[in-house]
Amino acid sequence: MSERLQPGDDAPAFELPDADGKPVSLESLRGRRVVLYFYPAAMTPGCTKESVDFQGSLAELEAAGTTVVGISPDKPEKLAKFREKEGLTFPLLSDPGTKVLQAYGAYGEKKLYGKTVVGVIRSTFVISPEGKIDNAYYNVKATGHVERLRRDLSL
Repeated sequence: MSERLQPGDDAPAFELPDADGKPVSLESLRGRRVVLYFYPAAMTPGCTKESVDFQGSLAELEAAGTTVVGISPDKPEKLAKFREKEGLTFPLLSDPGTKVLQAYGAYGEKKLYGKTVVGVIRSTFVISPEGKIDNAYYNVKATGHVERLRRDLSL
């Protein structure tokens, strides 16, 4: 099980392909606040709801100097279909090896329908323009999470 990140920790660096196969790194986002969210699988009901909620708040988040990035273990081809189907305009990154998921403590044991399984732990991080963790949310619910995040960010 990966260590959970705390406010003040350095955000683990990463470079992953987006839905078009182009590399995106945390370093390339430096200078802006980043909302980085990890979700189990594109085109599933909960992940779709969460991603569509982020899309619905995107203009307000961007106006506040915040970039939204989603990461899942899905391959870029599936992410591209998800992006097109749901009209998502923010980067979706592919981490099939779960290396970045693990670095953020967003992969490990979790309860699913009363059973312990290993997989993606739905998590969201707010990263400062300097690359520090401002907020770390683990085991978030797909529904209502974006609204809570907006309140916490005073948006």
